[in-house]
Amino acid sequence: MTNDNEFKPVSIAVLTISDTRTEADDTSGHLLVDRLTNAGHALAEKCIVPDNIYKIRACVSQWIVSKNIDAIITTGGTGVTGRDSTPEAIQPLLDKLIEGFGEMFRMLSHQSIGTSALQSRAIAGVANATYVFCLPGSSSACQTGWDHIIQAQLDSTTKPCNLIMLMPRLRES
Repeated sequence: MTNDNEFKPVSIAVLTISDTRTEADDTSGHLLVDRLTNAGHALAEKCIVPDNIYKIRACVSQWIVSKNIDAIITTGGTGVTGRDSTPEAIQPLLDKLIEGFGEMFRMLSHQSIGTSALQSRAIAGVANATYVFCLPGSSSACQTGWDHIIQAQLDSTTKPCNLIMLMPRLRES
């Protein structure tokens, strides 16, 4: 029997979606990697793909079928411009949408950027028993998403409940 108060690290993949960023200047991706490893989790993979529905979907599809990845965090492509296509790429892959994530993210963002928060189409869900979180591309948005939502929900010691405690039940039918 495991101790409910024991931290259980998870394996997380980070995907930066950008037409311009490279590994050298991927500040948002690096911020997420630093945050998740400092929290005690393992970086499974990190990748940068252009803002293209099919390239995003191909990468995330590979990760959601991997038995070695528990969660995926994407950064970028959640705005409203013609090239922003992350929600359109990810949503068809999700078995369940976690509506509260986007709502909570926009509420928290409003505290720092005001009504500009409505431009974010941040989403989260579950795909093949893998958690998927899609954040905007700015480092401050990634910091908000990780520090105020994702970190606690991927921490098995968060009370009264967290997403990790639900992982064994994600494959129920």
